[in-house]
Amino acid sequence: MKLRRVVVTGLGALTPIGNTVQEYWDSLINGVSGAAPITYFDTTNFKTKFACEVKNFNVEDFIDRKEARKMDRYAQYAVVATEEAVKDAAFDFETLDKDRVGVIWGSGIGGLETFQDEVVNWSNGNGTPKFNPFFIPKMIADIAGGHISIKYGFRGPNFTTVSACASSTNAMIDAFNYIRLGHADVIVTGGSEAAVTIAGMGGFNAMHALSTRNDDPATASRPMDKDREGFVLGEGAGSLILEEYEHAIARGAKIYCEVGGGGMSADAHHITAPHPEGLGARNVMRNCLRDAGLNPEDVDAVNMHGTSTPLGDIAESKAIIEVFGEHAYKLNLNSTKSMTGHLLGAAGAIETISCILSIKHGIVPPTINHFTDDENIDPKLNFTFNKAQKRDVKVVMSNTFGFGGHNACVLIKKLEA
Repeated sequence: MKLRRVVVTGLGALTPIGNTVQEYWDSLINGVSGAAPITYFDTTNFKTKFACEVKNFNVEDFIDRKEARKMDRYAQYAVVATEEAVKDAAFDFETLDKDRVGVIWGSGIGGLETFQDEVVNWSNGNGTPKFNPFFIPKMIADIAGGHISIKYGFRGPNFTTVSACASSTNAMIDAFNYIRLGHADVIVTGGSEAAVTIAGMGGFNAMHALSTRNDDPATASRPMDKDREGFVLGEGAGSLILEEYEHAIARGAKIYCEVGGGGMSADAHHITAPHPEGLGARNVMRNCLRDAGLNPEDVDAVNMHGTSTPLGDIAESKAIIEVFGEHAYKLNLNSTKSMTGHLLGAAGAIETISCILSIKHGIVPPTINHFTDDENIDPKLNFTFNKAQKRDVKVVMSNTFGFGGHNACVLIKKLEA
């Protein structure tokens, strides 16, 4: 069976550093940090008092107030980012076969704020189980994809992947495979997350996973820096329109790039800590290259998972050297989480959009907040520290690794005739 080619024809982004794709990209290449004191709730008694929130966002500018109240913020973000992506793809809805258009979404947590608020409201009552009738539909992790399909009438494959911080990368890989195997012509894919909540911050603080650099939030996310001490929680959504190549050509679509391949693996090591030698990270990158039919030397850049955690950055750096050998020192490596924070299940989507724009514009965004080299990380690797670098990017990989040892990697390449 001949596999069909898959291209990207639409992008949408709602992030802590920009509420559109263009705003997001401008902030990335200029090294803008999205970290700031939390505005959603009183952080007086919290160890971490800052996060990367979405800013200047009014959902009623995009969604009817009555409908918005039926959605958790993570679903609102998904719908808004997808509206930008669908407009960008410029479909003719009169001729589009909606039976052949699917939605495969990713979210690591889903409606955490809804769950938190409903349980707190119940516990503060008289013990009578009085819950909002939209409690369950707002909370469940698959509902964002449901809202997207309902809004546009897309009746193709529709489901949500949940693999912690690898969720939206797994969603993109599934979308890629469904199209190249012939199960759909177009799939809306990506991910969204809205875990900057009392429960989210409290839970990650209890794990000692978050940075507590409350005196200087803007520099708290510092991947590969010696003094990194945890990730910064982010929120938002990234949406991509994946489309079969001939289908895109036939309708005269604007094509950003081609999806080359996807890889998956498991650490099989620990529920939260990465394998210390980067075993799973090594395997997932090799699997991705194998799926794309490319050699390590073909890759120009890697958007690292790079969360700014003490163990994770070391393990991933080791894995890159093992996979790429001497070519590792010719790569541009970067972690956009230094600016956006960690969007958990949405991270893979917004970071893949960054990779696509690197191909389009010939620029690799920086890893900001680097002050001191870590003796445990090879200093000869080019992490694109502190300033964007111009480069003709033809092939780029994006890594995402999640709690439970879930690893996913997607490869994007410049379109060849």
